Amino acid sequence: MSTQLTESEIEIAALSWLEGLGYTIKSGLDIAPGEPEAERQEYSQVLLEERLLLSLSQLNPDLPSEAVEDAFRKLTRPEGPTLDVRNRAVHHMFVNGITVEYRRSDGSIAGAQVRVIDFNDPDSNDWLAVNQFTVVEDNHNRRPDVVLFINGIPLILMELKNAADEDATVWTAYQQLQTYKAELPTLFAYNALLVISDGLNARVGTFTAGKEWFKPWRTIDGKDLAASTLPQLEVMIKGVFDKQRLLDMINHFIVFEDAGGGPLIKKAAGYHQFHAVNVAIMETLRAVRPRDATPLVAEPGRYETGKSSGGDPGDSRIGVVWHTQGSGKSLTMAFYAGRIIREPAMGNPTIVVLTDRNDLDDQLFGTFSRCQDLLRQPPVQAESRADLREKLDVKAGSVVFTTIQKFMPEEKGDRHPLLSDRRNIVV
Repeated sequence: MSTQLTESEIEIAALSWLEGLGYTIKSGLDIAPGEPEAERQEYSQVLLEERLLLSLSQLNPDLPSEAVEDAFRKLTRPEGPTLDVRNRAVHHMFVNGITVEYRRSDGSIAGAQVRVIDFNDPDSNDWLAVNQFTVVEDNHNRRPDVVLFINGIPLILMELKNAADEDATVWTAYQQLQTYKAELPTLFAYNALLVISDGLNARVGTFTAGKEWFKPWRTIDGKDLAASTLPQLEVMIKGVFDKQRLLDMINHFIVFEDAGGGPLIKKAAGYHQFHAVNVAIMETLRAVRPRDATPLVAEPGRYETGKSSGGDPGDSRIGVVWHTQGSGKSLTMAFYAGRIIREPAMGNPTIVVLTDRNDLDDQLFGTFSRCQDLLRQPPVQAESRADLREKLDVKAGSVVFTTIQKFMPEEKGDRHPLLSDRRNIVV
């Protein structure tokens, strides 16, 4: 008797793991248009609109219904001439909220940001996994295997194949998703991540990624690599789609590289980047904390990878992340910079990216320049010693690139001046 899992058994296993993480499980057949439990009126609808509108109302209780409805309209009609542009616009709505205006009771106009997802409290969101979710667009009828919804929005697509079928591999699943992307652009406008698996192998990537950038996820909690006896799909589902980890991924670890003039390249962190950055953030907060401050306590519901042993509070020493060649260290640094810039405890820090070679300085500066969505600001490059001192003479903010040589005194015997006495400058 064959021990290979069939495609339906792989699907059932995936749904079981998701249910264990707290997702509600529904069949696409049961919530299809025309059914008693229907959640859509037409197969062309990819959003579960009642869930979405209810979530927007619950996440924004202080805003009037007209503001929530305006946000709903903007989210259901993302703007942009191409799929990659629309997908970035939607991602910005997830992370930054949706800008709306509404009229106050006194007749004046007010502005507000409508939250789409609660990134701090997973339980404030609506989590749903649906199998066999049929979508029809321009006479193309397709049925992705598993779709994960947060607040009625289809953020994750999983395509599963049967490893026992010689013609159905993990890369067959990849090609299937390319077909979906071409034929169902409305569905992909909301997509955050794609998962492919044949029951033995599992990979995760973004909708712009080539095959070589679909990578396995090798750990569940970030502390140890998963045992080789565990199915890769189980490790991926439990490692990536744990509610708080997925929220963290969407909020901090997805970037659209924009070189200007060409298509956007959407990138997501690998498991090593994700966990290394999260540990580095906690070590940074430890290093800058005043020595007499009380220990940091994680915010309710916030995911932490765990502290490394080492420095004392307030010692100004963060530590070292060891990179291997080809591990994506430039992007890891960009993810770290983006996270620490948004960390409230850092008080709008200044980031100094220091190298010892001009070519490396230019390389990293290029990566950061293409990732301005993460940084919330354009990076700057110091041209001289005087320019470096001027760029560091700021009260807050800024991402500054420089080489170590620019910290040398102007002339032999000179003492280097104090550039800043702030505690929130990260080198």
